[in-house]
Amino acid sequence: MKWLSWIFICLLSVSFTVDAHGPTPQKAKESIVIDAPIGKVWAVVKEFKEIAKWHPGITESSGDASNEAGSVRKLTLSNGGTLEESLDYYSDSDYEYSYRLKTENVEAFPVSFYTASIKLTENDGKTLVQWKSRFYRGDTGNFPTEKLNDAAAVKAMSEFIKQGLEGLKAELE
Repeated sequence: MKWLSWIFICLLSVSFTVDAHGPTPQKAKESIVIDAPIGKVWAVVKEFKEIAKWHPGITESSGDASNEAGSVRKLTLSNGGTLEESLDYYSDSDYEYSYRLKTENVEAFPVSFYTASIKLTENDGKTLVQWKSRFYRGDTGNFPTEKLNDAAAVKAMSEFIKQGLEGLKAELE
């Protein structure tokens, strides 16, 4: 009889483990080469709160006056939704910064949390801009809807980054 109890406990623990997996982090990484010196590109990119000037998917952006860790920017997306992001790291000398989602809005952007970074590298008078992000889908439950699943999150983040890089290139070339 003890062996039946042991089997039941093992089966019960396996079923709980299988159902409780949750979401896995997703990634998006894109880059573009801009035919402009790194100083010119950085002068545009480095203004954390001014992203609406070059990202066509953002109609308005505002935020703190400084580019210091903890600075916050608010974005109005072209679909009318809003997001709030916080600057984690900023380096003029390394031509890079990283930031994170501070306030989610899964109706506007199907991601529940993200971190992202933008890094510039000079190459023969041109600038390589790399933008990458790590994020979770909009619905972190075990059975997300199609609108808020991993594929929707990857598609939204990848398109957002590509659109931003293309907008930056158009602004500077």
